[in-house]
Amino acid sequence: MAFDDRTLKCKECGVDFTFTASEQEFYAEKGFQNDPARCPECRATKKRERQSTRGDRQMFEVVCAKCGASTQVPFQPTEDRPVYCRDCYQKIREQQ
Repeated sequence: MAFDDRTLKCKECGVDFTFTASEQEFYAEKGFQNDPARCPECRATKKRERQSTRGDRQMFEVVCAKCGASTQVPFQPTEDRPVYCRDCYQKIREQQ
């Protein structure tokens, strides 16, 4: 399917921005159904806001179920599931 550049209006700041053909192709590959509602600048601002709130989240001290290293995770671990350090988790994901 061929895509053409389209002009959209940002719902945050009201400025017109171009939704490029390559961006449209990316959205189609990812299966996104909706066009972007914000211009790139407002999207970047919104992303920074989301990331800054993540820094305030509570971290929990745990011991890796595979290597025994002490690590922190951003969720309350439960007794019924193992918790892994970053390195062990990446190795397990690569094997799947």
